[in-house]
Amino acid sequence: MNQYGLDRRASNKTAYASDGTLGRQAPVIGYMSGEDFDVDSLASYLHLTPAQVEKMASRNQLPGRRVGGHWKFSRDEIHHWFEDRIGVSDQSELQQVEKVLETNQADSDEAISKLLQAGAIWIPLLARTKNSVIEQMCRLAGEAGLLWDTARMADAIRARETLHPTALENGVALLHPRRPLINILAAPFVALGITSTGIPFGGPRGILTDVFFLIASGDEKSHLKTLARLSRMIAVPEFLPQLRQAPDAVSAWEIIFATDEALDA
Repeated sequence: MNQYGLDRRASNKTAYASDGTLGRQAPVIGYMSGEDFDVDSLASYLHLTPAQVEKMASRNQLPGRRVGGHWKFSRDEIHHWFEDRIGVSDQSELQQVEKVLETNQADSDEAISKLLQAGAIWIPLLARTKNSVIEQMCRLAGEAGLLWDTARMADAIRARETLHPTALENGVALLHPRRPLINILAAPFVALGITSTGIPFGGPRGILTDVFFLIASGDEKSHLKTLARLSRMIAVPEFLPQLRQAPDAVSAWEIIFATDEALDA
């Protein structure tokens, strides 16, 4: 059982009970943003049994509340809970997260190199403060034709950073709004900026940040998949040292493409 409450042996459609016995099979369900999960729908979404979900909720391992004697789970809170755990997982757990978030075989993983084009990579990113990083990333995305309302995206990212900083202890920040803003995107995208020196960005223990990914997804499930994929990528030991040495956008994109290929090998 891993930190998500998921058995490491679980496949895309199979859940295991905590005693090791094979659980029921169920595809991850589709959903409308704003609807709450109940026990059964959350169990299906996480590939757990309803009994496992109830146990985790009763132990405060899942963010939920009782309404009329029944457990209810806010989708926003579940996605935030999932997002937090993506940031502290190892490679095998992150790979399983990607599988959990697939709805069917036609909805395959989106490689980062497909979402991130060389025209959305800025080396160096000319910013020296947290706010200037956010402003510059959004402005440059707008100039690249990826983003129609740069001010709204910047405000949404600042609000997300105030809620919980996205800077990691490896010097990377995964910038994104709290909720997808599909109506201001030309298409879902990832952008990358690398500053010449590290800057304070709310990282743990005051660690400075110099690598900034901007994630702009079309829906919450796609956002979590992209976040999990990026987290797997930056956990590859040689990835960040190579990326920091990249002299230009094309070289950086080639490193990302090669790492995408290696993750799928």
